[in-house]
Amino acid sequence: MPQLKTGNNPNEQQFLYALHMTLEHGSVRKTRNGITIAVLAHQMRFDLQIGFPATTTKFLAFEVVKAENLWFLDAGKDTGGRLSIGKLNEYLGKPPSARNIWTKNQEWFANQGLAKFEGDCGRIYGAQWRNWKVTEPDGNYWNFDQIKHVVDKLKDDPFSRYHIVNAWNPGELSDMCLPPCHMKMQFFVRPSRRKDKKMYLDLSMDQRSCDMFLGVPFNIASYALLCHMVAQCVDMVPGELVITLEDCHIYLAATDKGYAQYSRGHKKQVVEQLSRNPYKAPKLWLNPDVKDIDSFTMKDIKLIGYKSHEKIPAEML
Repeated sequence: MPQLKTGNNPNEQQFLYALHMTLEHGSVRKTRNGITIAVLAHQMRFDLQIGFPATTTKFLAFEVVKAENLWFLDAGKDTGGRLSIGKLNEYLGKPPSARNIWTKNQEWFANQGLAKFEGDCGRIYGAQWRNWKVTEPDGNYWNFDQIKHVVDKLKDDPFSRYHIVNAWNPGELSDMCLPPCHMKMQFFVRPSRRKDKKMYLDLSMDQRSCDMFLGVPFNIASYALLCHMVAQCVDMVPGELVITLEDCHIYLAATDKGYAQYSRGHKKQVVEQLSRNPYKAPKLWLNPDVKDIDSFTMKDIKLIGYKSHEKIPAEML
């Protein structure tokens, strides 16, 4: 077990400790798509005032983080409330059929005969965030925009305990290319002693399935970005990001060919990452003129001063 590194990046230490703890204390389990070492439930807390929590012990593809967030918020406007690979590629500046981080799950979905059109990912994430189907007694339904509702209520009633957005919709899990890993978020407002009197906006996220090496660093950055974006739209200051990880796992081997393939696991990569010293955290820049959650573009979001160690290649299982 490598010695956990310390440095001048307290936010990254939150993640590295969770990674270290999973590797050191986890139980070995054979799961749907691989053999994992896993623990149940760990909480990480990130102070967004001291820097943006982008991992520096390996390269973070922040352009993909930005694109996916905007894709979720778009929520399939042009495809009937269903998210499409083509739209994500549009944000990434790629051809509609280019492969991306969602391609493998989308292809499985299509092979099951569930896709409604080419590149259809179904009713995932943003579809639930922005178009939750509310069924009336007469069988008709209307779409509830959870994001808009929360943004409006943060302005009108900031100390409410109802600032919740849920992606886990049991009635539509079968219409998703992948059930949501990060399932629920809740916003929390607190007063500050700032000279400008602006309040802090905190965000808590619950994640049921946590791929500690590949997925979790991406999810941390994604929800930190969302907190910043919403804070700007409600004239608040991003405060703390709290992430509760449930099934925390590191893949030891892939099993999709009927036998264990340890060469496709992530343990060596985890050990390598834990051996590295973090760099100073970068800062996030948002275009200050954007005040509407639906008006952000890729050009309105930038990381400033991001320095990282090189990539650590690993297969998404």
